[in-house]
Amino acid sequence: MSIQYIDPENRWSEATLFNNTLYYTSVPENLEGDIIQQTTSALQAIDNILTRVGSNKSKILDATIFLADKADLAGMNQAWDSWVVPGKAPVRCTVEAILMNPKYKIEIKIVAAIADK
Repeated sequence: MSIQYIDPENRWSEATLFNNTLYYTSVPENLEGDIIQQTTSALQAIDNILTRVGSNKSKILDATIFLADKADLAGMNQAWDSWVVPGKAPVRCTVEAILMNPKYKIEIKIVAAIADK
């Protein structure tokens, strides 16, 4: 089995695929938005990469959410709860972290199965 690197650059790849599993970290594109807008933006990026590799959000196995400010948990959960597939929510861990871009309020790391064809 080989590893597939999606849009590789010198420092990182957009995503990696191995053994029918996607590994991806999402960041918001809308850096001026509040936590709900940034979370929605990051979740849309997840939807986009999942579609690109032939999967969908019901196949997410694991999500790690990094929040710059734990006070944003309720707003993040609001956006997350309206996005996640009921009954198919992945295992999830949420941590407060110092994010490298000071405008980021959130980063989301996922591991997802590739949808059955």
